[in-house]
Amino acid sequence: MSRYRRAHGSTFFFTVVLADRSSTLLVDHVDRLRRIYQTIQQRRPFETVAICILPDHLHAVWSLPDHDVDFSLRWNLIKGGFSRGLEPQERSASKLFKREKGIWQRRYWEHAIRDDADLERHVDYIHYNPVKHGLVTRVGDWSLSSFHRYVKQGMLPVDWGGDIRDIAGHYGE
Repeated sequence: MSRYRRAHGSTFFFTVVLADRSSTLLVDHVDRLRRIYQTIQQRRPFETVAICILPDHLHAVWSLPDHDVDFSLRWNLIKGGFSRGLEPQERSASKLFKREKGIWQRRYWEHAIRDDADLERHVDYIHYNPVKHGLVTRVGDWSLSSFHRYVKQGMLPVDWGGDIRDIAGHYGE
């Protein structure tokens, strides 16, 4: 069993998605995303328990201060900061009216982490996501993930999740 940190305070899982699901904007501009993310994290503190940045979406688990659970403001600032300076995408009349660039889906998925088992499931999901989407065959091969921090801290083994090539073609024989 993995040695994850205990869930405490206000801990949430998020999925944040680009409007164009075929886009690779997040990995193409990952340095920009990191810079904005860190700036907002300094201005409105939160702990990133786990994160994985994929071409068209990202998953994260945040632990927020007990006195401040305004994750929507933080995401708004991150999404707006990332979008500023990028070319607008194709936009609907509604997005034009609201002065949106059409880069992000308006909404995002959030889930309040209930307990330690729920935290572990969501962190595992985040770390395995690049394999699930066929971007790599091993979790450790995707560089834009907190998985590497977990390995460095001894919380997960470097071969966690295995290699999808090892099970390809083996259907219960």
